[in-house]
Amino acid sequence: MFTLTNVDAEGSVLDEVTPQQEPGEHLGAVVRMPDGFCVLWLPTAPRQRLPQGRTARLARLSDTGSTMWSTPLPLEAVSFSGVVEAGEATGWHVQPKKEWRPSTLEADHWQPLLVAGDRILAAISDGGSGIGRCTILDTDTGNIISTTEPGPYHHKAIAGHGRFLVGAQGYGAFSSTLYGPDGQPTHTWPSHGQMLIDQHGTIRGPESENILPSRSRFRVLNPDGSMRDGPPLSGYYTGYPALDADGTAVFWRDGKLLAIDANLDQHELFRRTDDDRSVMSRTLLLQDATIAFALDNELLIFHHTGLAPLAGGPWPCADGNIHGNPVIPTVAPSTIWP
Repeated sequence: MFTLTNVDAEGSVLDEVTPQQEPGEHLGAVVRMPDGFCVLWLPTAPRQRLPQGRTARLARLSDTGSTMWSTPLPLEAVSFSGVVEAGEATGWHVQPKKEWRPSTLEADHWQPLLVAGDRILAAISDGGSGIGRCTILDTDTGNIISTTEPGPYHHKAIAGHGRFLVGAQGYGAFSSTLYGPDGQPTHTWPSHGQMLIDQHGTIRGPESENILPSRSRFRVLNPDGSMRDGPPLSGYYTGYPALDADGTAVFWRDGKLLAIDANLDQHELFRRTDDDRSVMSRTLLLQDATIAFALDNELLIFHHTGLAPLAGGPWPCADGNIHGNPVIPTVAPSTIWP
């Protein structure tokens, strides 16, 4: 049994909600809606074998935890061209893996649940390979608008009212695709990363690729499908950046706190020699130009950085806002972002 708990700034419990769930289900992801919650349920706990005939489901709940609608999210046979397996008939020679049924089911590690006005994106994947699907649904009814082909989906973002940016990386994939309110792709770029989206719809951020030495750069994804190249990025691990109102992105990478401005010029705000810690939080841009983030069990806070306040727009930092709840309200497209 799972319970959702509302806690105030002093740590006092204000309210608790026990959502309706089916026997054996596990809570994969949850976001707070204006009038309740959206919950991604998994048929079993992580790394547990998938029961026959069971799959994930997305449910919209009221403030009391009762189910307003529930939609199954099947992940049956999947395949992807870059996935290989050892062939018994050829010794241990690897060969393409044609198609398989997931043995375990997980919510995506990167942004599994996003709400952009009247559209929801839910992402689930096979626990062994990481190959999964993203499903776009109607917020009011739970009806499925579209489902992507199977792929190694990683970083995602809300790109405006009913719009999502979905990145794929691994097994030879390295791309970002923008999906419109009809659930169909509108543009694809040959880049994947921790992208930021401002109030004008400009997409920018540090690339993220599983290759060393690094080939990644800071990129701007242009509306016509082309890209602008920013500075190259050394190292590998990166704290998800934050974007200020002047178009400067700030993030930690390779032992340095970097700021890359709207002209794609790089500025080093702080350096710690030989600091290659891999566990890091997202970057928070707080009041009075204060930057905060965590490295392992250490919290780093920088004052008087000269940055402007956090940018407006649907995705100025990881999770879309400082509260870490990736939800934007249902309003007319003309009153929000492009």
